[in-house]
Amino acid sequence: MSKPSTPDATCCTPLTENVLAEAEAAELAKVFKALADPVRLRLLNLIAASEGGEACVCDLTVPFELSAPTISHHLKVLRQAGLIDCERRGTWVYYWTNPEALTRLSGLFALPVLTPAAV
Repeated sequence: MSKPSTPDATCCTPLTENVLAEAEAAELAKVFKALADPVRLRLLNLIAASEGGEACVCDLTVPFELSAPTISHHLKVLRQAGLIDCERRGTWVYYWTNPEALTRLSGLFALPVLTPAAV
């Protein structure tokens, strides 16, 4: 393997933009860990796809063959990760997604837009 001809030669431009800091990566890893469970991923999808942008817990238990306490546990993990929020209304609890958290995740892997001058 040959070495660069000059000590200052580099193979490419160093990464300087949109690079995660160690603390931010650790924080985001917790969010991805919450999403790594198929039940939680489906729950988040059901909430996000619900009419009006929110779902009653009574509707979230139907698609699963799991007990209500198990569903509640998964919802708690999603809340602790900051992906959803909730409000009690009488007997029922209603859930909705946290748009800022979802936007943050979607932008994490977004490719930069190249302008015609940059191409």
